[in-house]
Amino acid sequence: MRGLEEARALYEEYGRPLLHRDFPELEGRIAVGLAGHGSECYGFDDELSRDHDFARGFCLWLTDGDDLLYGVALNRWYRSLPLGESGKRSALAEDNCGVRRTAFFYRHYTGSPGAPESWRQWLSLPAHALAEATNGQVFRDDLGEFSAIREKILHGMPEDVRKKKLAARLIEMAQTGQYNYARCLKHGEAGAAALELADFVRAACGAIYLLEKRHMPYTKWMLRGMDSLPKLGHLRPALEFLLTGENDAALRQGIVEDLCATVAAELRAQGLSDGDWDYLEPHAFAVQGRIENPEIRALHVMEG
Repeated sequence: MRGLEEARALYEEYGRPLLHRDFPELEGRIAVGLAGHGSECYGFDDELSRDHDFARGFCLWLTDGDDLLYGVALNRWYRSLPLGESGKRSALAEDNCGVRRTAFFYRHYTGSPGAPESWRQWLSLPAHALAEATNGQVFRDDLGEFSAIREKILHGMPEDVRKKKLAARLIEMAQTGQYNYARCLKHGEAGAAALELADFVRAACGAIYLLEKRHMPYTKWMLRGMDSLPKLGHLRPALEFLLTGENDAALRQGIVEDLCATVAAELRAQGLSDGDWDYLEPHAFAVQGRIENPEIRALHVMEG
């Protein structure tokens, strides 16, 4: 049983009935689920995942007012539940389960007690922070406060910000994969070429998630997360081959160009570029040129 399934089972077996018994006036005001840091929150965990930084349990998110009234008692109540043993914890481990304020949970990822509040904040926040703020599942949220913030982070990024971030990823793809990779090889710099190829894969993943209007997880899970992408998720094997496949420069360069062509086709399909260029740099400027907000459009093309 994976962590998300186990968290729901523990809540249904212990959390729901005991909350009803011990906090009947509060049970309809608590958001319950599992989200945040950890492979189990993405549904990517396996048996190996339980050897460290894995906690058996679920999250209970409270409003600020309810936390002041009930937080201490609810924490004691949660610690009394028969949830079993959790894994060993590393020095950087985060407490992912238990009682938390809704505002504190989101502030950890966005710097605000809720969703980003301005285009500047949306632009500056890394995708992995937004992904962690919205992964996992919410089992119950009668009040709706936690879920409303979650929904805004999932789907509320301003379109101009998406275009700005996308333009930056496109020009990174052009520079690293379509230009620098081959140039490094010609200079006899095999190590530098490998680094450029890795940067190309990272930039390509960023562009793909933006084209799918999804938040990209951190490096460890960004390829795995592509399996859920309906339009461009099929590009995962090609991207992985660039990192792990046979050492054939011509083959790799061909794959890079095929990937760029697929991304360019999706740009045209979404009306983000109408050019037929093979090189992604002019597509980046085409996307930037479609930004309506003049302040965002005036930013350097690589910013975002």
